[in-house]
Amino acid sequence: MGDNFVTEEEREEDAYVLDKGTVQAILGAVQTGDSDGLTLLMEPLHAADIADLLEQISRPDRRDLVQLYDREFDGEILSELDEGLRKEVIDALHPQVLADAVRDLESDDVVDLLEDMNVPQQVALLDVLEDVDRVAVEQALTYPEYSAGRLMQREVVMAPEHWNVGQAIDFLRKSAVLPEQFYHLHLVNPKMEPVSYVTLGRLLSSKRGCPLVDITEDSFRTFDATEDEADVAYAFNQYHLISAPVVDENQRLVGMITIDDAVQVLDEEHEEDILRLAGVGESSLSDKVIDTTKRRFPWLAVNLVTSILASLVIAQFEELITQFVALAVLMPIVASMGGNAGTQSLTVAVRAIATRDLTGANVWRVMRREVLVGLVNGMVFAVVMGGVGAIWFGTPVLGVVIGLAMLVNLVIAGLAGILVPVTLEKIGIDPALASGAFVTTVTDVVGFFAFLGLAAMMLL
Repeated sequence: MGDNFVTEEEREEDAYVLDKGTVQAILGAVQTGDSDGLTLLMEPLHAADIADLLEQISRPDRRDLVQLYDREFDGEILSELDEGLRKEVIDALHPQVLADAVRDLESDDVVDLLEDMNVPQQVALLDVLEDVDRVAVEQALTYPEYSAGRLMQREVVMAPEHWNVGQAIDFLRKSAVLPEQFYHLHLVNPKMEPVSYVTLGRLLSSKRGCPLVDITEDSFRTFDATEDEADVAYAFNQYHLISAPVVDENQRLVGMITIDDAVQVLDEEHEEDILRLAGVGESSLSDKVIDTTKRRFPWLAVNLVTSILASLVIAQFEELITQFVALAVLMPIVASMGGNAGTQSLTVAVRAIATRDLTGANVWRVMRREVLVGLVNGMVFAVVMGGVGAIWFGTPVLGVVIGLAMLVNLVIAGLAGILVPVTLEKIGIDPALASGAFVTTVTDVVGFFAFLGLAAMMLL
């Protein structure tokens, strides 16, 4: 028993095979050109682990690894790769190796890869696909980008609605080709319109003579091929779907979307919102310096303009600050507290908009709540900073000034944190992308104006 005991630390280490030692051993095999050793080291790794490895190492090492490992290259690795790196890896692969790698992928994964290729690569890849697969992929590419038609896979398991369980099971057993993963048997009418579906669990647990229509699921719903993939992902999350059929303009079944694809869209949407809140847009650790610079420069420029606006407010009170140097010491505190409070409200609002929890029906209630939160926090910190200011500089009036300014700015921060993203969303601007600059401007300008304005009235 003692010899077989495994500690928690050992269990965690075993669960993650791509540790530092493994990475170093793989890089060593790449640098020495040891193809057999590299294959041996890479064999136990999952496609997602190999994608992580390619994202972690340098560009030259990545190119050498891909070219040395190309005989064993799995198409799933390309599916797991960050989009920014996928084109680089595709360029490094031999055309025939690339064709072999993607031949066994589901149609939705092939479409995803083709979107990142140039035209000659797309033509070469389509040529090596079987006729049925090529037609399916070409049809998917005719749908708008980021639509359900691009997200779906064409491999769907279906059966006539009048079948019973026994007929369905016999059909599945005799089918030469089935999707690698599927969760439902879709029922269609003679017009090839999906009418319902049956889970595999209920199918296998029901008697052979039971009609399929008697064991269908209430969660059944369809999506139009042109529907936005973000709306599809939201529906999957909202209604706890596992898979769902996709229909064309005539309501005929053309594909299927599964939960893993919907989750990937949700992850991408959330990651995009987080990056945009920071003003960096779509970004990756493997991006080139020039590309990263171009994405960040515009929002740094916007921030510069907003900072100048705040400085203009301060300039209006130049003589006052000269007389009372303590104001220059305390000003950043007011602006910083307002900025942090605004960011808190803003983050809550952007997430609620993305998940569709914040709507016209509850926006005023949420706004009122954030204002009240700002009021309560403002009162607390007003008392704290009022005492600090009075004791620090020996001027009770200065403590009152900073306390009142803190109260005003936190209330405005709570209001702006909700109002700004809601307004931007109403006029068609992504709130995650633009809200931060506007909220910061509001809290800086209001904070400085309230603080210096009150000081001018009470200290002179």
